[in-house]
Amino acid sequence: MASGAPAKRVDAVRALRDAGVTALLTFGLFLPLIGFQTVTDVRNDLILNTRWPLLFAVVALVGFSRLAYSFAIEPWLQNRALKPAVEPAAWRGKVARWIIPFAIGFVVAYPAIVLATAGFGRAVKWIDNFGIQVLIYVMLGWGLNIVVGLAGLLDLGYVAFYAVGAYSYALLAKTFGFSFWILLPLAGTLASFWGILLGFPVLRLRGDYLAIVTLAFGEIIRIVLINWVDLTNGYAGITSIPRPTFFGIPFNADDDGFAAVFGLEYSPIYRTIFLYYLILALAFLTAFVTMRLRRLPVGRAWEALREDEIACRSLGINTTNTKLTAFAMGAMFAGFAGSFFAARQGFISPDSFTFLESATILSIVVLGGMGSQIGVAIAAVVMIGGTEIMRELDFLKLVFGSTFDPTQYRMLLFGLAMVLIMIWRPRGLITTRQPSVVLKERKAIASDLVKEGHG
Repeated sequence: MASGAPAKRVDAVRALRDAGVTALLTFGLFLPLIGFQTVTDVRNDLILNTRWPLLFAVVALVGFSRLAYSFAIEPWLQNRALKPAVEPAAWRGKVARWIIPFAIGFVVAYPAIVLATAGFGRAVKWIDNFGIQVLIYVMLGWGLNIVVGLAGLLDLGYVAFYAVGAYSYALLAKTFGFSFWILLPLAGTLASFWGILLGFPVLRLRGDYLAIVTLAFGEIIRIVLINWVDLTNGYAGITSIPRPTFFGIPFNADDDGFAAVFGLEYSPIYRTIFLYYLILALAFLTAFVTMRLRRLPVGRAWEALREDEIACRSLGINTTNTKLTAFAMGAMFAGFAGSFFAARQGFISPDSFTFLESATILSIVVLGGMGSQIGVAIAAVVMIGGTEIMRELDFLKLVFGSTFDPTQYRMLLFGLAMVLIMIWRPRGLITTRQPSVVLKERKAIASDLVKEGHG
């Protein structure tokens, strides 16, 4: 179409009708979820309470959002579709060159910034709940990005490899007393081995069929962890898992502890900072290895497999080895993250490795942009950091009541974010793809210049 084509006028009657229908559907959907709440009284009887203000507030918000979409967002999308595709602006490339160094500098200096602003008293919460928690999911997202983003294999059971790494470290550390530094590569190797075992049965599967098999694999691992009580202790989990040390120096209040050795006053903040930089190093290792592999023949084979498996076979690429290496590499980084999770928590149970964790990690990859390292990191910060920030929104209890818990609605917000991102940027937050190997000059491929699923 011509770029000067006039934009369509908004039909006010249709917009109001759509907003009313949307509000009505929202009321019917959330009436049993939000409008009613069951509580237990002092006699242990179940009482049904109503939350009409919260329900009507959600319905009004959804209705006005649909109205705003009809009057503002939808015309903007239509006008955007009428415009011819253009190359990315030059300033974007300049900004992109500065984003990565700035982000690296910020995450390296994050503990110092928190200590300077929040003090020693509140620094533990901000470094642990925000910094370490976000970095764990950044690492998991980068690991799954190898399987989903680069190789194009939909994996819904990624949390199984996370569990294998965590339980491998916990059992071996408690049984044989090995240190964290010995068990870290061993846990990654065991998780990689299970990734290869999963890869063999699904060599001929793609799309929905592959997703179903990987989902089943994740549930099988969780059920085994629950029922093999003699080894895993079932639902009770494994406690008193040994913590990592600083070159053999434990982080405790004893005379041989970290604080005493370096002449410092004992504080739990030292162990938290150490764990933060440990997971940061593991995340950087994941990103570095992934970027290096993308430039090797195996990385180019992953991308070829993602784009067209038939063409990949016609080029003489061994798709069997390609799929197995993708599963193995992604599982290895999940095993690293799982061993760190067990060492950080000191306690693990099957409840930590449910399908919801796999869905969260996959959402991070999809929202960030499959194949994009920066996009996955941004999505992890927004989704996981946003959930932790929601715990701090106590002022909302003054509006919706003292029993209101914002974290109960985080999955609702995740779903809303998925819908919005599919409308706004179907390929994720970072929508440009850069070829791993270039001839003479590197050029970014904008999503507007390629069809969905190609590029």
